[in-house]
Amino acid sequence: MERRSFLAALAASGVATNGVPARGETERALREVAAGKGMWFGAAAGWPLLRDNEIYARQFATECNMLVPENVLKMQVVHPEPERYNFEPGDFLAAFCQKHGMKMRGHTLVWHQQMAPWFQGVATRENARRLLEEHIRAVAGHYRGKIESWDVVNEAIDVKDGIAGGLRKTPWFELLGPEYIDFAFRAARAVDGEARLVYNDYGLDYADEGTAAKQEAVLRLLRGMLERKVPLDGFGTQAHLNVASREKFKPEALRKFLGEVAALGLKIYVTELDVIDQALPDDVEARDRGVAEFYEAYLSAALDVKAVVAVLTWGLTDRYTWLARRHARASGAPIRPLPLDREYGRKPAWRAIGRAMEGRRG
Repeated sequence: MERRSFLAALAASGVATNGVPARGETERALREVAAGKGMWFGAAAGWPLLRDNEIYARQFATECNMLVPENVLKMQVVHPEPERYNFEPGDFLAAFCQKHGMKMRGHTLVWHQQMAPWFQGVATRENARRLLEEHIRAVAGHYRGKIESWDVVNEAIDVKDGIAGGLRKTPWFELLGPEYIDFAFRAARAVDGEARLVYNDYGLDYADEGTAAKQEAVLRLLRGMLERKVPLDGFGTQAHLNVASREKFKPEALRKFLGEVAALGLKIYVTELDVIDQALPDDVEARDRGVAEFYEAYLSAALDVKAVVAVLTWGLTDRYTWLARRHARASGAPIRPLPLDREYGRKPAWRAIGRAMEGRRG
């Protein structure tokens, strides 16, 4: 889609397209805007940056009323040896949240990536169920009362793997079969009766054939879990967006999908939002405007669904983003995918997020 037609479509839907403050727009922190709408705004926080970088920490405390650890609760970090757990980084983040009046999300108890290095040599069909239960009991139990919601299982769907139900062929699947998902949620509920238990996945944002197939597989999974009385409370959609695919984004398609999730009685979290900017020009003003437009278009549609309770970006500042490794620009110019720039300044994306939350009805 031509840039002009993309802007025209946004303008027709009532979304601001200039990426600058509108007349009367406040400079309230995003946590204040979110709280005013009865929801949370937050971001993924890196360790030990939050401990060692005063400016980084101050911006998190200013902008966020929810925080999710980027890596330190993943199995590789929190459970580095079969009989040893490393809770120090997570404990610091939990204390930081308590100090600054923030909620903390848990990410993630079960994932096929960043697993502990010992897993492959230790886990068997005979002991896998016990290993999974012990891991969940230890980690979720340690943070009981400190976690608002857990991503219990992360990214369990990949229709390309050809498994019934669209399930991904993960190490846990190979050892325990599809039942590992239900088992993980029941194990998490047994140790923490208060945290919301969430299934989290990506690649659900566009209106194309591949996305539709994954959406249907995710809905099938969620419906099946609820029919089996699995303790499932919420759904997380990661929303790693790419401006190169913006022509495939249709607000009505996103609202339809999220509405179907909401109809199941689940709360919805936008869990890992960012915008890849490779398809935009190097010019900073034009690039920031294009990124902000996509943020606002996406969130304006998502927040029409009342079940959405939180918006979290995957990182807060362009200074620290996983996309710098995965989606570097050919010119070498620093990427600009997040609400704050490399000097912690508020960007058009920051204002776009605020406008989308401010515009939420009801």
